[in-house]
Amino acid sequence: MAAPPVDQLPLSVPVFQILLSLVDQDLHGYALIQDIEARTDGEVRLTASTLYGAIARLLEGGLLEELDPDPDHERRRCYRLTRGGRRLLEREAERLARATRWAAAKRLLPQTRGARS
Repeated sequence: MAAPPVDQLPLSVPVFQILLSLVDQDLHGYALIQDIEARTDGEVRLTASTLYGAIARLLEGGLLEELDPDPDHERRRCYRLTRGGRRLLEREAERLARATRWAAAKRLLPQTRGARS
């Protein structure tokens, strides 16, 4: 049986950003959108439909879990990263770090241009 799409690398930008936002805090959907936009200085802006579609796949894949609703805000659904979600995110971060090292070795990045080997 093939792994679900969210359990395969590379992760899409929305999935990577959602998982990254949940590394150190549980968040509801609107807070996820705000966190991602603020953390990326507006470079990544998720629509509600993109966010909730990704969340549905992440929940189905066991990478996120939905928390019991807060009695004061029953309509807000909060999400938490699972161990499996964290492991997948770590694997993706390691993959991206390797890719960055490869680009640096080719002097593609600004801080490596003109550097001597």
